[in-house]
Amino acid sequence: MTLLEGRDASQRGPWRSCWRWTAGTAVPTILIAAGTAVPTILIATGSAYAQPATPADPLACRIVRLSDVGWTDVTATTAVLAHVLGSLGYEPRVTVLSVPVTFASLRNGDIDAFLGNWMPSQQEMIAPYLADRSIEVVATNLRGARYTLAVPTYLHDAGLRDFRDIARFRVALGGVIHGIEAGNEANETLLSMIRNDAAGLRGFRLVESSEQGMLAEVERAVRAQRPIVFLGWSPHPMNSRFGLRYLSGGDVWFGPDFGGATVRTLTRPRYADACPNVARLLRNVTFTVDDENALMDAMLTQRMPAADAANAWSAAHGDRVRAWLSGVTLRDGRPASTIGNTVGDAGLAASAKASAPKGQPGATYDTDVGRRSRFETVMTRHKLPVGEAATRLVDFAKQHARGVFDGASRGIGLVVRLTQSALAMIPAPLLMVILTGAAWLRRRSIALAVFVPAALLLIMNLGYWAATIETLGLVVVAAGTSTVIGVPVGVLAARRPAVDALLRPVLDLMQTLPTFVYLTPTLVLFGLGVVPGLVSTIIFALPAPIRLTQLGIASVPRPLIEAGQAFGATPSQLLMKIELPSAASAILTGVSQCIMLSLSMVVIAALVGAGGLGVPVVRALNTVQVGMGIEAGLAIVLVAIILDRLARPSERTGTRR
Repeated sequence: MTLLEGRDASQRGPWRSCWRWTAGTAVPTILIAAGTAVPTILIATGSAYAQPATPADPLACRIVRLSDVGWTDVTATTAVLAHVLGSLGYEPRVTVLSVPVTFASLRNGDIDAFLGNWMPSQQEMIAPYLADRSIEVVATNLRGARYTLAVPTYLHDAGLRDFRDIARFRVALGGVIHGIEAGNEANETLLSMIRNDAAGLRGFRLVESSEQGMLAEVERAVRAQRPIVFLGWSPHPMNSRFGLRYLSGGDVWFGPDFGGATVRTLTRPRYADACPNVARLLRNVTFTVDDENALMDAMLTQRMPAADAANAWSAAHGDRVRAWLSGVTLRDGRPASTIGNTVGDAGLAASAKASAPKGQPGATYDTDVGRRSRFETVMTRHKLPVGEAATRLVDFAKQHARGVFDGASRGIGLVVRLTQSALAMIPAPLLMVILTGAAWLRRRSIALAVFVPAALLLIMNLGYWAATIETLGLVVVAAGTSTVIGVPVGVLAARRPAVDALLRPVLDLMQTLPTFVYLTPTLVLFGLGVVPGLVSTIIFALPAPIRLTQLGIASVPRPLIEAGQAFGATPSQLLMKIELPSAASAILTGVSQCIMLSLSMVVIAALVGAGGLGVPVVRALNTVQVGMGIEAGLAIVLVAIILDRLARPSERTGTRR
């Protein structure tokens, strides 16, 4: 409040009249004190006499729903945007989705904004949405990017410099090109090239996994100076980390200038009309290649969480972030300049949180922070370094036992390939006859003998026979290994209570950990492909044969044991002639459960390049292809039924003969 007349403000009495000043106008509030000859003029400048500012956006815009497709660059830029939105009093909520699902969600109004529309690689995918105006392009947030196939420098120097050179190096490359997640637009482009023999790529196999999965395999290849072709892009620390070179000759498929690209910001339809303040911010937010390289380096090299990297970058680039706030206000309508002089620092976050309505978070990528209790906040502030310890342990193992893991990877990979090759060499009709005969011998059921060939013919008709053979090979190796390890361990646990007590918490942990958790360390230690998928599958399936074998042996009637001992049976004879036959039903149930668990995990292992029926499932999920998902799911169900009927113990009818 500013006093313009030289009268002591403490002398004010009952006001004779009051001319109200409306917020945002230039007309002052004139207050005339009763009994005075000269008016005391008070101008309210941000004081309590001013009316509250009008909110910049309606209440429905308070929550801003953002999509993160899991690429490091998009994760980084989305974290920065979430930080700024939180500072302005909004509540950002970030959901991890694939690119096709993101586009569908924008169209349906389930997502508000997306900062990762790479062009021209996503042109074909986004064209229908732009044509019917179900997605709106707000701005270009990055220029000077690249996105195409790349090779390490040593391979480029050896002569692989162009797309058409890839075919000449087919043997050295093992006929493999490494991509990222299934359903990604660049992967779809490469698959189309392989199908159409573009650049001589017919016969190559595309390994689909994820950004980090692909980079882990590139790291192993570079360390061994092994030839590898993979999807590369800039900005990304991989450019300096691996010294990669982009291939020429891909203009038709990935665009000119070595896959030159721009990245655009998208919103759901009419979002700018509904939430104009957020839309202004989205139009202003732009990055440079150096910006994103710095953000990603903090996340990948320094291993900072996305939120911490975003906060640190914002604090170091206050001028850039303040420029984004041009024409933007706090959500409550006040100028953005009122939240502090330094955009991005801790003072800004605290000021923004204080200015936000109760229950809203401040500037943070973790959208749960605003809803935490004080006790929870204190506890999380002193977080135990469990994850950090696990990371250091895996890094230590990778550095000091690299030869062991590389050797194990080669050996396990060889066993899987031989098994899959052996199954693939069997003519399809003969394999159907073998499985049908095995089903008849196991069950003596006409219905099952008819179902098995019918199911296999349906799988072939749907086009999933080759993928089914790959999956069967993985299941055979994984379930066989788990059984060979699990049955003896189960017997030992049944005979040694101390071993059983020691194993129980370990098996509980193995069975209850989310299946995806196994994939991360095995990917780092064994590289991309079938090996991490197989190792993860064995770990996941191993508890079933151990526990059911232990249960079966422990449940053998005591009189049978005593009878064997009375006749002078040795411990090994008791095991082979009494305990194992008596526990056979439980052991076979464990084997059956092991097979089912292996099948379920093998599908998930497609995320790290294991192949098989999991690949079309992941691709269907990422590209929202309902038909493909149902077909692949049906093939998995049919395979599961066949394997279950073959492995399940025979039912005992109790009939005497």
